This record gives sequence, C-alpha cells and structure tokens, in this order.
Amino acid sequence: MTIFRPLTHALLVALSLSVLSPVVFSVPQQGTAPSAAAPATPLLTRSATRHEVRHFGYGGTITVIGAPRGSITIEGWDKNEVDLTAEIEIQAPTEEDLQRLSVLNNFVFDEDSNHLRILSTGTHDKAFMKRVAKNFPKRLLGLPWKIDYRLRVPVLSDLEVNAGDGMIKLSGVEGAIQLTGRQADAQLTLTGGTVSVTVASGTVNVNLPGRSWRGAGLEVQLAVGDLNVEMANGLNAYVDIEVLRTGKINNSYPGFESRERTEMTDRSIKARSGTGGATLKFAVVEGSIAIKKKSEE
Repeated sequence: MTIFRPLTHALLVALSLSVLSPVVFSVPQQGTAPSAAAPATPLLTRSATRHEVRHFGYGGTITVIGAPRGSITIEGWDKNEVDLTAEIEIQAPTEEDLQRLSVLNNFVFDEDSNHLRILSTGTHDKAFMKRVAKNFPKRLLGLPWKIDYRLRVPVLSDLEVNAGDGMIKLSGVEGAIQLTGRQADAQLTLTGGTVSVTVASGTVNVNLPGRSWRGAGLEVQLAVGDLNVEMANGLNAYVDIEVLRTGKINNSYPGFESRERTEMTDRSIKARSGTGGATLKFAVVEGSIAIKKKSEE
C-alpha cells in the first residue's frame, strides 16, 4: 500500500480557512419582495441493514470510501476475514422515491487478491449519477441519507479510509493507515504502524496505551477543533506538538524532556519521552491540543 505524504503546514492552514469561511447570503434587490418559503414536505425514512463477510489475509489493503454522512467504526481481530455491517438510512417524500433512492444510495465491493475496496455510491457522486441515472429527478438529489459502517478486519491490515461527516472509531489495527475525515468526532486507539490522520473539523481523541510505538510513526493533523491525546506513562517516543495559528497546548504529561535545545511552549513542543523511539506528531491550525497521562485502569 502507498501511504500518501502528509499535508504540509500550508495546505493544512488552507484547509482550516475553507472550514472557517463564512457563508455568503444573497440579498434581494431593492424594490423586490422576498419570495415566501415553500412549505417543507414531510419526509419518510427507510432503514436497511447489510451484512457481508469476505475472506481476507493479513497484510492486505482495505479501502473504505464513506458516505457524505455516517459513522465508520473499524476494529482489528485475529480472523482472516473482513466482517462488515452497514446501516443505511434514506429519506424521501414518497415510498416510490424511497425505492428509487435505495437502488443508488448504497455501497459496492471492488476486490482482488490483496485489496478490498468498499465504495459508497449515491446521489452525491455526479460521475456515478451520469453513468447510471442520467435522467434522475433533481428534486431528489439533495435529500438526506447516511451509511453507518462497522468493520472488523485482520490486525495487520493496511487501511485507507475517507470519511464524511460523522463519528470515526478505530482500534486494534497496526498496519499502514491513511485516514481522512471532513467533520468528525474521532476516537482512535493506536499502538503501532505507519499512521496518518487528517481531519478538517471536529474533536479528535487519541489513546496511546502502549509503552512503545510498534512501527514507523504517527501523524495527526486537525484543521479546526480540539485534539486530545492520552499517553501511557513512560511511553518511549519522540513527540512533536504544534498549534499553527490560534489556540494553545495544554500539557500535563509528566515525562517530556525538551530536545535539540528547543524550549517547550504552549504553542510548540519538541520533546523526548522516556528513551525516545518512533516520532509522534500532533498539529492543530485553529484550536487546542491537550496532552495528558493515561489514567491507570
């Protein structure tokens, strides 16, 4: 699997600006009366569950392209299988409309011997709609829908995850991981691998329960929001923490020693924890970073 190069600071700042950009409202021209809002049509809701199992060996790559809305939960386990449960919810004015949308707002598999792709399809994808539903009614294109994915995958799997708006949970996987999210509340329990996480806005909680990182390293980047990191007492690692524009670092972790003669501040920390080891990087453009010791259980 190819891990994409992490975003540069300039690109991360640009991402934060796009998140923070104000919405521009049009103003009626002088002398014209604003049109009355059309009454909202009550929407019906249809929910469906799909469960799929695929044989999959250790060391392969799993790609998940999420829906515009919905959660993604991924857990590692010791089986040579990918177990997927998807909760699909669509809304529309009539039963006929629900039926038309249920065919499109779904997901498909694309797989070969060592790469399994789970691809969300739907009315949000212009290329997909042009290919399979050229004359689809425009009134149905913007209706709300979501898919909640729950996967169990082999522990030593490589992951590529592209999430929309919704909760992201990841635990128990130690491969090469590339995770991106738009607006997300993320719960990440990580112990190793080559991991890159980029989220546009939301809250990201990172739990590092191990005393050492088994792999090349970790980089977590958040454009706008709060990044909370819990580290095991005595973790052996090099740690880079930075707030790029506005906000501050709240550090209560007791094991940091400044490295390379750099001063630790509430905007930048470059430190060694324990005897050092893999490099763990955390960056926020607009927001806060809290670093604390993981509580003993």
